[in-house]
Order: sequence, then C-alpha cells, then structure tokens
Amino acid sequence: MTSDQVPPDPSGELHPDHPRGLMARFRTYFLTGLVVAGPVAITLYLTWWFVNWVDNLVRPFVPTAYRPETYLPFGLPGSGLIVAVIALTLLGFLTANLIGRTLVDLGERLLGRIPAVRAIYRGLKQVFETLFSGNGSSFRRVGLVEFPSPGMWSIVLISQAPNAELAASLPGEEEHISVFLPCAPNPTTGFFFYVPRSKIIEIEMSTEDAATLIMSAGVVQPGANDPKRTAAALAGMANAARVANQGSANQASLQPAAPTKVEG
Repeated sequence: MTSDQVPPDPSGELHPDHPRGLMARFRTYFLTGLVVAGPVAITLYLTWWFVNWVDNLVRPFVPTAYRPETYLPFGLPGSGLIVAVIALTLLGFLTANLIGRTLVDLGERLLGRIPAVRAIYRGLKQVFETLFSGNGSSFRRVGLVEFPSPGMWSIVLISQAPNAELAASLPGEEEHISVFLPCAPNPTTGFFFYVPRSKIIEIEMSTEDAATLIMSAGVVQPGANDPKRTAAALAGMANAARVANQGSANQASLQPAAPTKVEG
C-alpha cells in the first residue's frame, strides 16, 4: 500500500484525514451550530420586534416630559410595554367597579349604533372574551378530522357547538362541533367549518404541541424529547427485536439437520 492511499476504517466511516470526511465534519458542526443559534436568534428577534412595536404604538400617548429619552441620552426599550401593561391593568381595575361598568356599557351602546363598526366590535369582543376569559374550552382540545379527502387526516382545534339557530339549519340530527383547521407553516390561517361530533377523533395533545407540529410541517413530532416516551419507544423496539430473534431461532431449530457425509 502506498503512502498516499488511505485505508478504510473498519466501522465503515472515512478516515479523518480524508477530504470528504473533513467536509462531512464541517457540515455536521455547521448544522449543529445552526440548530443551537437559530431558535435563540429568532426568539430574540421576535421579542425585540414586539417590544419595539408596542413602544412605537404607546409612545405618542405618553407626554414628552414622562418619556425616558427626555432625561437619558438614549432610548429605553420596553418603556412603552411597561406603560401598556400598567394602563391595561388600571383599565381592568376601573372597569370592575360600578362606574367603570357604566362607562363601558355607554361606550358599547354608542358603538352599537354605528352599522359598520357594530359587527366588527361585537365579533372581536366575543373572540377576546372566549380566548382570554380563562374558563372557556375553545381551542384547548385537539382532534383529527378526515380532510381534505377520505383517508387523509388533518389536525384541528376543537371549538364550541353552534347556537340553537345555526344548529337547526345544519342537516341531520347529530350534534355538530365547530373546528378550526390551521394551515402549515402559518397556523394563524386556516379553515373553519362545522363537523358532526362522530367525525372528530379527539387526541391527547396540547395546543402548543399541535401548533409546533403544524408549523414544522411534521418535522418536529410532539413528545420526541420526552425521556419517558423515548424509553417506552426503545423498550418497544427491543421487545419486537427479541420476539423476532426468538422466531428465527425456533424456525432454525425446526429445520432438519443436513446429512453428514461418511467416507468408506
């Protein structure tokens, strides 16, 4: 063997000095760094964008004398977010008493008399009350629906049953449930439709895991990093391998032995 030839590794991998091995290692290290830094960078970017968006939204309502940049040589990110949180908390406190409820009712009656604004306000109010009430059941359950064709199943977020008028207009006597089918990779868009209760298969999955599964288009499976589920999966694979080995051994024991040649 000449000095310029690289012997193959017994494990099947290339020698570390091989050019292709160096490129493979470079690619592995690069992807590992990307996996580590990518989520952190995107999370920081989205957090920074949200903080700046709230600051730009709240800053015009704050007098110049009360802004931090008036007394500091630089702006203070997050000051608008703090003001927004304090203002919303104070608004909720004032609304909880009799005077606040009276003013809110007066404002709702005023908006209810505007035809173009009335429908938008009522719809948004019902959505916010349902999502942030804390005691509702909308979008807290995940299910499977046969969509868009037979044999194809899609993940849906289960909402509530329709009202009496809408339920009476739906065909059939079976109870219907409203569901929302998010689209990948943007779960904020999707389809909303009513499905008979018997056509929904409810599964044990949180809405966060469902959103992760949809946004990753199935790449990130829920529970993949759960040690208990991983151990259970490994135990199931080991059990299946043991059963297969036992079956092969039993089949080999049942085969007749090969005849031995006797020389005279």
